Amino acid sequence: MSTVSSVAPLRDAKPRTFRPGRLRRPPIALLLSAAMLAIAVLFAVAPSLFSEHSAVTGLAGQQLKPPSFTHWLGTDELGRDVYARIVHGARYSLSGAAIAVGIGLGLGTLIGLLAGALGGRTDGVLMRLVDVMLAIPTLLLSLAFIVILGFGHVQVAVAVGITSVASFARLVRSEVMTVRRSDYVEAAFGSGGTFAAVLWRHVLPNSMTTVLAYAALQLGWAILQISALGFLGYGAPPPTPEWGLMIAEGRNYMARAWWLTVFPGLATIVVVLAANRVGRALSGGGR
Repeated sequence: MSTVSSVAPLRDAKPRTFRPGRLRRPPIALLLSAAMLAIAVLFAVAPSLFSEHSAVTGLAGQQLKPPSFTHWLGTDELGRDVYARIVHGARYSLSGAAIAVGIGLGLGTLIGLLAGALGGRTDGVLMRLVDVMLAIPTLLLSLAFIVILGFGHVQVAVAVGITSVASFARLVRSEVMTVRRSDYVEAAFGSGGTFAAVLWRHVLPNSMTTVLAYAALQLGWAILQISALGFLGYGAPPPTPEWGLMIAEGRNYMARAWWLTVFPGLATIVVVLAANRVGRALSGGGR
């Protein structure tokens, strides 16, 4: 009887059924944002696959044409297809943002690593320099570096990247100081590891997770800064199809050709919002 009673509950137990709702599905907003970023990257890598029109050569008799089946987003004052210019302009906006984030990440990581690992006077001097950079508005600081570097697409990207060094350095310093106090780092030092080897093998890799997520979040900020500087005339020169420059060129025709500013502005806003959404997801800032 005891054997039967002990086996009976196992027979009566119902097998667990798979419930799809238990899986955590990515939100639709995140999927749409990732799709928009992927499309922007494809525009930048292979623009000729998405538009047959030239981005710099206009068509005779096609000036200031409204959106139509022939020209989806209309034409500008020189007869150039606005859609083609937006597609080709993704290369300049995304490449400039990638350069800016790369500079900020590289220099900021170096400064933050030295400040957090060495401490003392080194930490004090480096962090005071970081505080000075953070106290100056980013746009004003970018303009100051552009005056030194000169005008142009690459110069603007470098200037925006330098202005982001301070925020990266402060974040890296905070992460390095947290990891530096960990038990496995102390054990690495105790086992005879050199200072440089422990930093390279243990401290730096374990400090970069949050920093890389922050870099993804900074991508949208860099695109917005580069577009703003291009709008002011400090970026790529005409007839380069850069989004900020396109908005600046179209503002003189707002009364009769609204599409010259609206569509490049929408492209900038959509890509920036998509980059921010993906960056927040990578940094764990909500669904």
